[in-house]
Amino acid sequence: MNTALRERLTQFHHHFQHQLLPLIEADFSASLTPKMSRLLRIWEYVEIERFVPSTRGLVGRPPRERVALARAFVAKAVLGLSETSALVERLNADTLLRRLCGFDLRRRGALRECLFSRAFAEFAQQGLPTRVHEALVRSQLGDALIGHVSRDSTAIEAREKPVKAKPTPAAAPRKRGRPRKSEVRPLKTTRLERQALGMSLEAMLTDLPHACDVGSKCNSQGFKSSWIGYKLHLDVVDGMIPISAVLTSASVHDSQVAIPLATMSAQRVTHCYDLMDAAYCSPIIRAHSESLGHVPLIDHNPRGGSKLEFAPHQAQRFKERSTVERVNGRLKDGFGISRVNVRGHTKVMTQMMFAVLALTAEQLLRWGT
Repeated sequence: MNTALRERLTQFHHHFQHQLLPLIEADFSASLTPKMSRLLRIWEYVEIERFVPSTRGLVGRPPRERVALARAFVAKAVLGLSETSALVERLNADTLLRRLCGFDLRRRGALRECLFSRAFAEFAQQGLPTRVHEALVRSQLGDALIGHVSRDSTAIEAREKPVKAKPTPAAAPRKRGRPRKSEVRPLKTTRLERQALGMSLEAMLTDLPHACDVGSKCNSQGFKSSWIGYKLHLDVVDGMIPISAVLTSASVHDSQVAIPLATMSAQRVTHCYDLMDAAYCSPIIRAHSESLGHVPLIDHNPRGGSKLEFAPHQAQRFKERSTVERVNGRLKDGFGISRVNVRGHTKVMTQMMFAVLALTAEQLLRWGT
């Protein structure tokens, strides 16, 4: 399909949706709650059905109602449901929600949880919510000039057994003195140094640990807390709109994900300032941000020395970093990621991205972009 035809079809779809939504609201005016109306507008904005692979014409029995299932998982995030069983129970009890998702009401019997589990596994392998989120950010914010990108991470507790750390092999004793002319001694490089040497984005993401393990960090009160699971790293622009997300092991330090996140965000939007807390205080991260044409505002980590304070205008601008903290709180309180019942990095990332996708669409609708 040529680009012009696709653009015309997209415009027709948007026009049709704007005409259809008031008709739906008028049809269900007696039973359409504010949360259901909010869900309708998010579905309209996300258009997840465009990214669900079609099985028409393939050999074998076609999978059932994949578009309806994809819309149901978006509804799960919007309604703040953390368990698939709660979603299935809600769909079986709420005929209106089941009809709006697109399930065939003529189908006999109740929906079963195994159907959703198989579909969720397929969506996880396809990276469905990640692709939809990237397309949404590029289409709505790709041509805009954004002021600030705030970067931070949050703990994700998982109900799975942590992977034990592999014992480090005994290192060979280091030879003393200068090496011989024919002798080549390996140089030890950190992950940050390897990333700064020109690794591709795919290589950087692959190099990050993804297994479930134990993480610990100091909270805002200064007390150390630990958890078993993962860590969600986010880039959030002005207006509390997440534009990039990476899920790693819980033990991964925030600074090791700064360069991949910055590279990913730079490919999607154009912005001016990178706002980060003291965990990202590194000359390598600062240099990478400047190489992308951004102004890094990173809280200084004294590391036992004297702390360098921001200039007054920088300190005022740095206050915008609270947007990413508010996004982390909203994802946990209102979009069902505070409790994770799936296992494995791929499935956990899929649940995170359905929540991030729903929040992104809601914030874009709120700001009218």
